[in-house]
Amino acid sequence: MRTRSIGDTQVSAVGLGGMALSVEGRPDERQAVATVHAALDAGVTLIDTADAYCLDSGDFGHNESLIARAIASYGGDTSDVLIATKGGHVRTADGGWPLNGSPAYLKRACEASLKRLGAETIGLYQFHRPDPGVPIVDSVGALRDLLDEGKIRHAGVSNFSPAQIKQANEILGGRLAAVQNQFSPAFRSSEPELRLCHELDIAFLPWSPLGGIGKAGDLGSRYSAFAEIGAARGTSPQRVCLAWMLATSPVVIPIPGASRPASIRDSAEAADLDLSDEELRRLDMS
Repeated sequence: MRTRSIGDTQVSAVGLGGMALSVEGRPDERQAVATVHAALDAGVTLIDTADAYCLDSGDFGHNESLIARAIASYGGDTSDVLIATKGGHVRTADGGWPLNGSPAYLKRACEASLKRLGAETIGLYQFHRPDPGVPIVDSVGALRDLLDEGKIRHAGVSNFSPAQIKQANEILGGRLAAVQNQFSPAFRSSEPELRLCHELDIAFLPWSPLGGIGKAGDLGSRYSAFAEIGAARGTSPQRVCLAWMLATSPVVIPIPGASRPASIRDSAEAADLDLSDEELRRLDMS
């Protein structure tokens, strides 16, 4: 599989988003682990998780622990796999998603993630979402401290605006490695953030690139150009969608979610699908 860069680290051009393996409607553990193993078999070396990917407060950290078990039980070499996780969201007993961007909390959250992942250093640690009650300089300052302490190899942010991305990069002394924002055929309002990441050579990780949990299957019916080009190429509209994203910039690394091995195998093959200029124009206008 082709690779792309997060900071000075090479990862697969398509990653695996772990959220669908741990939230409501998640598969049983056997299927979840098989999905992670299928990703690794396909050459995926970027797996995205978060401490808040779970059902509720009593299940907190489920996805990180699941990913750790899946990696540990894989029979092949995983030395080049980069685990990206996030902190800053908390969960309530009824499944709510409050925010906590305080430096003290983020540092505690990072320590807890290190334990769940069984790691000495987190490959990519991302601030999950700006907390209106905490200045960004304080929240991102915690990531800067974690970088300086060697607790994390790369720092990233998620759900940030262009102005906030610039501010975060300044706080980190030019060491912002990744931005994770929503981007898909149905959600293109993050194009300014994508363009900025291209200019600054910061990895841009689109979350829900196929439309989100439960929506990937009908992507082709909602956006006919993806289905038509997929049919002409003998491939899926989902694979066409990811190839289209990859063509927008060399900094783009989509992280489609999957809850079945077949889904991540199909997504992984998008890294090697080259679309023509005419096909890309059609998809841009769809």
